[in-house]
Amino acid sequence: MSERKLHLGAFIQATGHHIAAWRHPGSQADSGTNIDHYQEVAQTAERGKFDLVFLADSPGIYERGDNEARGRYGRIAHFEPVTLFAALSATTRHIGFVATDSTTYNEPYLLARKFASLDHLSKGRAAWNVVTTGNEAAAGNFGKAEHLAHALRYERAEEFLDVVKGLWDSFDDDAFLRDKTSGVYFDADKLHTLDHQGKHFSVTGPLNISRPPQGYPVIVQAGASEAGRELAARTAEVIFTAWQTLEEAQTFYRDVKGRLAKYGRNPDELKIMPGLSPVIGRTQEEAEARYRELQDLIHPAVGISIVQRFFPDVDLSQSDLDGPLPAFATQTNGNTSRLALVSELARRDNLTLRQLYESLAGARGHRVVVGTPASIADEIQAWFENEAADGFNIMPPVLPQSLNEFVDLVIPELQKRGLFRTEYTGKTLRENLGLPRPLSRYAQSGEERLRA
Repeated sequence: MSERKLHLGAFIQATGHHIAAWRHPGSQADSGTNIDHYQEVAQTAERGKFDLVFLADSPGIYERGDNEARGRYGRIAHFEPVTLFAALSATTRHIGFVATDSTTYNEPYLLARKFASLDHLSKGRAAWNVVTTGNEAAAGNFGKAEHLAHALRYERAEEFLDVVKGLWDSFDDDAFLRDKTSGVYFDADKLHTLDHQGKHFSVTGPLNISRPPQGYPVIVQAGASEAGRELAARTAEVIFTAWQTLEEAQTFYRDVKGRLAKYGRNPDELKIMPGLSPVIGRTQEEAEARYRELQDLIHPAVGISIVQRFFPDVDLSQSDLDGPLPAFATQTNGNTSRLALVSELARRDNLTLRQLYESLAGARGHRVVVGTPASIADEIQAWFENEAADGFNIMPPVLPQSLNEFVDLVIPELQKRGLFRTEYTGKTLRENLGLPRPLSRYAQSGEERLRA
């Protein structure tokens, strides 16, 4: 039996991660705005003892091809994550909730208040996936003429995070007495005004909600660019990544873990969880047939729209689907790490346009594994035991069908191998992930004064 245990997240992308999932009989076609669907999925993940459910988000619709492609795209309407997770927290007891929210199109005070509220509502199960937003089309939704430059977005994100954490520390943990006899509701000496004045933000504070149950909601990050890695090493507690090979994942794992010491952190304070999209069959032949069934549901216009952003100067609708690819963009102000991953994948495997969109249709560059429960568990175990992952963000290709299959077929295999929990051991998401509860910056200052 292994003492170290896997951590698993369920990435619940509406109808599922495959681009054509909404057409599959195993999906809930209106799932993006169907609360019953999300309740079922969250409860299934909790039944499987997952650490968390995760929802990606963008403050705008991605521009995806022409009207034919847009009209065939099944993810156009969906809930805002924090609102959704507030509702799901009432129908679950253990599962954590990772909501994506942007530092580029937000204000620190509003975001800090939202996530503190979610942590209280869920009794300590909230997490914030910190993104700078790769969707360039979002700028116009916020009165901006253009998307902020990549480097500036990350500079802003660093300050944004510091402000949010400072606001979460507005009240000491023991500030609220609520003593009816004395009439003292809280100790006013334990309220702290932030008075932040920085390059990007001026925020007075304090926050008008008590300190979150977890101290801070768990901080999650997903960037793999140089700026993203450095931000993760300084601030993140979980990082979601996309890698195709064990060797790539190992290189990333060692690189980011190796950066933690300069920020006074140890490697266990950051959990690295690559994305994995499993297509499960009771035999290998059944799994491959299921994968082919999904691939056959991709309309070419939708397939082209998946990859068009990597070729901004070429109209792919006029390209030969089975001919060689045109030259990739050499740079982007969007998601730089994803451009690098996709261009390397295409180069390494010498893909045609059709082959490229088929390879991305399942999980947008994350690894797709087609196999039996045992062979999928083999893949998970190999990455987990060879310094490539602390766990995985499982990306079911079809929801709810694929998550049900993973919980019923793969989870027991992982438990049998001693790799995954059979019961929850903590009450909060931090406890289940094995992460420490952070002290308030004011408590830290007090301890330092005592030591001096």
